[in-house]
Amino acid sequence: MYDYIKGRIEYVSDDYMVIENHGIGYKIMTSSFSMSDLNGMEDEVIVYTQLIVREDDMSICGFSSRHELSMFKLLTSVSGIGTKVALAILSSIGVYDLVAIITSGNVNALVKAPGVGKKTAQRVILELKDKVEKKMKSETFSIGDIQVPQAMAVTSNSREALDALIALGYSSDEAETVLMRFDSSDMSTEAIIKEALRLIMAG
Repeated sequence: MYDYIKGRIEYVSDDYMVIENHGIGYKIMTSSFSMSDLNGMEDEVIVYTQLIVREDDMSICGFSSRHELSMFKLLTSVSGIGTKVALAILSSIGVYDLVAIITSGNVNALVKAPGVGKKTAQRVILELKDKVEKKMKSETFSIGDIQVPQAMAVTSNSREALDALIALGYSSDEAETVLMRFDSSDMSTEAIIKEALRLIMAG
């Protein structure tokens, strides 16, 4: 029903924010990563959304990037994984790290997310691993509209570089997009950051 909501942040809580658009305040459940990306922005923000409809409730989940929204949809497609658990996973594990965990079958890494036991982690990997691997290409793989370089999915340096770029004030979308433009598999974190900044400055 809603693809995205654009407006100003009026209120921020622990696990949701209120976006005001044309006099209407939309309560949007989100992850800690998206909250960090959006909180404090004075201009209008865009939140990519999914309407959740239950027998006794309707709610909106939203994220700062389509990448995270796509992963949310994948997680909630797993039997037994509802909105609350999916948001808990995305609040504790970044999208790229989660892709790496699923494709490598790393159950121990996934159980670190709040509310995720061993059986749940095994089920997530079992139901999503093939979906991810079928979309793998020679240099990148896709999950919905996520395009992730393989090197980024399996190295910690790229994740550290991504966090550093966000800390420097770039949005997660900007940082993720520029990191997709080059192969960082054999690069140090410092080298990745330098190349990413060079590309950003070059436009």
